[in-house]
Amino acid sequence: MHQPAPDRPRPRVLHLTQPVDGGVARVLTDLVRAQLTAGLHVTVGCPDGPLTPALLALGADVRHWHATRSPGPALLGEVRRLARVIEDVRPELVHAHSAKAGLAGRLAVRGRIPTVFQPHAWSFEAVGGVTSELALRWERWGARWASRVVCVSAAERTTGVRAGVAGRWSVIPNGIDPERFHPAAAGTVRASLLPDVDPAAPLVVCVGRLCRQKGQDVLLRAWEGVLARVPGARLVLVGDGPDLDELRSRAPASVLFAGAVADTVPWYRAADLVVLPSRWEGMALAPLEAMACGRPVVVTDVDGARESLPPGLAPHCLVPPQNPAVLAGAVTGLLLDPPLRESLGHQGRRHVLSTHDVRRTAEAVAGVYRDVLGESAATLAVPTEYRESIHS
Repeated sequence: MHQPAPDRPRPRVLHLTQPVDGGVARVLTDLVRAQLTAGLHVTVGCPDGPLTPALLALGADVRHWHATRSPGPALLGEVRRLARVIEDVRPELVHAHSAKAGLAGRLAVRGRIPTVFQPHAWSFEAVGGVTSELALRWERWGARWASRVVCVSAAERTTGVRAGVAGRWSVIPNGIDPERFHPAAAGTVRASLLPDVDPAAPLVVCVGRLCRQKGQDVLLRAWEGVLARVPGARLVLVGDGPDLDELRSRAPASVLFAGAVADTVPWYRAADLVVLPSRWEGMALAPLEAMACGRPVVVTDVDGARESLPPGLAPHCLVPPQNPAVLAGAVTGLLLDPPLRESLGHQGRRHVLSTHDVRRTAEAVAGVYRDVLGESAATLAVPTEYRESIHS
């Protein structure tokens, strides 16, 4: 165990992120909380959005960095603005999250400061055609400016290696807070969330940004098959995003749109089943959060998503991507089998507690920082009480 050195200041860490919502923001928030608890000097550079007040409430230093979600003509100005933030903060380590911050951050730093890049799903998988080829070329080139590439799943690392991205790799699965995400009776929660819905109606919940990646359009195509065998079922899409209007125009009356919510926990607890029909993932938080709440899940067999499941759940909970018929069959089968759902929920929670506790994630990231910074990071350690609570 690393003991803090009283005469040595703790390292200054600068996190960079764009986007500022969704799973990346939640991962970053948990990591910043742990690092502040460890006594690090933590600054986050990010655009304005819901992430800023959450970080300020934790006590983090937040620097405004105006940046769009996708690369484009504004990139040069974004890099220049980011360089000014870096010059002002003078970090000893930069940790860039997701594709856009990874692009701008590495261009601004260019290896002059130890840099950790965490893709949270590869940029070249999110697009097609010429754009995908350009993204892949950048990732191959930009890897030289990353002291370490942190992947959230072994499959994400394998995808990078096979694509020709060379670098020093670490695999650190996403974690969730089991003290926040834990089981509770569905009845009372459901009545408060959906007062006009029959409390006995089978309820499926999908939590995620409404966009092509998350595959809600595939779920809507599957939903017709679910209703054919479970006529009273209801589906709730929790989240907001660019596909909202298109999805709403195609959805039958049994599909409800909850919009973006500050707290997803009640929706997991209200669900009989949580579904994530993604086309690609790094490692989604929604299945982990749902399983921590004791709810069974159905996810698509894509990188990261399959690794979020314990082996025993795969036969019931893993379906091929973009296959509405198979997805409908899996959802229907679980809705019609309450004992199996209960068993899968118990298995999923045990798996999350043993493998995906956010404190393990924070400790693993601290290990990467120590390795990257060497002797200068002797004070960088998760506090003993924080680490020991993982096993309590």
